[in-house]
Amino acid sequence: CFYVISVFLSLYSLSDRGVTDKGCAALTSVLRSNPSQLRDLDLNNKAIRDSGVKLLSVLLEYPRCKLETLWLRDCGVTDEGCAALSSALRSNPSHLRDLDLTLNNLEDPGVTLLSAVLEDPHCKLETLWLYNCGVTDEGCAALSSVLRSNPSHLRDLDLSLNKVEDSGVTLLSAVLEDPHCKLEKLRLSNCGVTDEGCAALSSALRSNPSHLRDLRLSGNKLGDSGVKLLSDLRDDPHYKLKTLLYCECIFT
Repeated sequence: CFYVISVFLSLYSLSDRGVTDKGCAALTSVLRSNPSQLRDLDLNNKAIRDSGVKLLSVLLEYPRCKLETLWLRDCGVTDEGCAALSSALRSNPSHLRDLDLTLNNLEDPGVTLLSAVLEDPHCKLETLWLYNCGVTDEGCAALSSVLRSNPSHLRDLDLSLNKVEDSGVTLLSAVLEDPHCKLEKLRLSNCGVTDEGCAALSSALRSNPSHLRDLRLSGNKLGDSGVKLLSDLRDDPHYKLKTLLYCECIFT
């Protein structure tokens, strides 16, 4: 009971957007005293910045930490915070399942650091959300490289509102066509994708159609040929997509 109350009070102190790393220090201290019960930690929209993430990373690398879900949406994190997270998760990679870093200025250096975590065969990360994080095809190259070497765990990848473009989609398509790839959800909305990227995606999904269930491509510059390539996938007897979004309508 004391543990639950202590965690509640620590989170309550973080309710103000302008919280400093002092709140994270208090929270980390409480959780380190009894880390094995907490599974989900939501710090969305708290301005904890890199200094706060560094403090939380101390908790993540603690062997008794069993945290499975960590939400850090719009927290002012940069590649400096990613370096701390990456180091911690490489020290203790076997528990975290879901990581949301949406709306942080990670850019390609930050994504490259996170990719090193995915490369670890003990990494159990299943969900990685990088919506509007300043990622380009360079970051996609890092992600694609490690996902091809350790493709079996990641299920949900969100790269929407990044400058992925056709070059990045082509790199990601190489992951999708890997028979060991288990990715089920891929979000690439507003990523500057054209018919060229659709061709790469279509080819990959024809090679390995059995896992991807949800593909989001709304807000991209798709022409008739790109839409036709995606639509024709439904004729494949092994087609498993349940949600295909490429305009503002969902086709199932």
